[in-house]
Amino acid sequence: MKELDKKINEHFPGLVVRKDLTKIVKGNAIVPTYVLEYLLGQYCATSDGDTIESGIDRVKEILRKHYVHRNEAQLVKSTIKEKGHHKIIDRITVGLNDKAGTYEATFSNLGIKRVLVETNDIKKHPKLLVGGVWCIIDIAYEASEDPKQVPWTIDVLKPIQVSHFDYDSYCEARRQFSTTEWIDVLLQSIGLNPEIFDHRRKMLQLIRLIPYCERNYNLIELGPKGTGKSHIYSEFSPHGILISGGEVTVPKLFVNNATGKIGLVGYWDIVAFDEFAGKDKKVDKSLVDIMKNYMANKSFSRGIETLGAEASLVFIGNTRRSLTYMLKHADLFTELPAKYYDTAFLDRLHFYIPGWEVDIIRGEMFTSGYGFIVDYLAEILKKLRIKDCSQLYTKYFELDSDISTRDRDAIHKTFSGLMKVIFPNQNASKEEIRQLLELAIEGRRRIKDQLLKIDETFIPVNFVYMDKETRQTREVKTLEAIQYQSLKAEQHK
Repeated sequence: MKELDKKINEHFPGLVVRKDLTKIVKGNAIVPTYVLEYLLGQYCATSDGDTIESGIDRVKEILRKHYVHRNEAQLVKSTIKEKGHHKIIDRITVGLNDKAGTYEATFSNLGIKRVLVETNDIKKHPKLLVGGVWCIIDIAYEASEDPKQVPWTIDVLKPIQVSHFDYDSYCEARRQFSTTEWIDVLLQSIGLNPEIFDHRRKMLQLIRLIPYCERNYNLIELGPKGTGKSHIYSEFSPHGILISGGEVTVPKLFVNNATGKIGLVGYWDIVAFDEFAGKDKKVDKSLVDIMKNYMANKSFSRGIETLGAEASLVFIGNTRRSLTYMLKHADLFTELPAKYYDTAFLDRLHFYIPGWEVDIIRGEMFTSGYGFIVDYLAEILKKLRIKDCSQLYTKYFELDSDISTRDRDAIHKTFSGLMKVIFPNQNASKEEIRQLLELAIEGRRRIKDQLLKIDETFIPVNFVYMDKETRQTREVKTLEAIQYQSLKAEQHK
């Protein structure tokens, strides 16, 4: 076992799992990683080989007995009927029956509907009302002479989430790791092999975690296919939801004015839009307008009432052109649908992950080392949402007064998120803080540079900061701008 793996097991006993186990137990069960690791965490959160082997067998047995495959739904329903009750793992969505005044569940894989859910369950787990939630459910069957009555009843409903964690212990254990070690721990926790990545590429992966720990963070990542852009938003946490960019509507995202029902931003920490790029995609302009207001003001309207929400928005999509082509002939937002190719919308983004720098996923990129059970890490990041680390750099550095309030806010939010992810106990050195600040500035500058290309009325900004100790100033440029200027200089020789 590697030294880092020993160290993780020593300082986080019972909270880490060998990351290749998810593939071993998954089989043909179409479930998110956090569901599998929840189960692995119950039986395999150890470095002892014999315990892991028996734990794998136990988890496989649980999946075999209780996970509902769609093509076996009739068999499972028969089992429930014959036994009277049965424990299942399924994804359920709950809706309110207005006429009856009852909450009714729809089971994704089992295919049954209108199953009554107790009001107390809804109060404890309101996300059941918006999108699907994976649950372990004790479900019973009781035949009735009334053909209109649903025979299925829920005895026990338990969403698959870590029930408790000790945040202070997490921060204390963090002190036992160097910054390099901790970054590698986080990489392994999201399933990646840190030995494959250089420092910059590791950081680009970790930026994807910021929306989980930073409220109202607006992130975009555009790049080639196959770089794993959507994985962390669909597999990593029960607090985020991934939807197709084409499925977005005002009622689904914000509010249904006819019913008053709040949409996804009211219930989830992250709403991620997959397949967001595509020039020909039809987009409702009113949606874009409401989204712009929400991204700027953290609020939206329901009739005469204004509501606030904390959901971060993530936009991910594929680019078809090379980086050189986009820099020379267009801009880095050129793939977006026309309605989103709007400077007011783009200006509300806090960071642009340069997807062309993220490697295409290959087999050797996945780790067989140890990392946090992803649900545990997801709960830690959720806890961090209430903290604000945006001013911690001001002890050492100062942003240029030329940087606008909107640019400054974007830099602050990214810096705060990176501090929470890498330094939850806030004990970063001056040089480490410098690196995070420069990365935060670069991600915002990438957006601002493109806005200047799209709309000449935008005022150029000097993305400069000053070292308070030496009084020296430093301008931060994007990596692609530096490389492109070097390329042009070479061509002109």
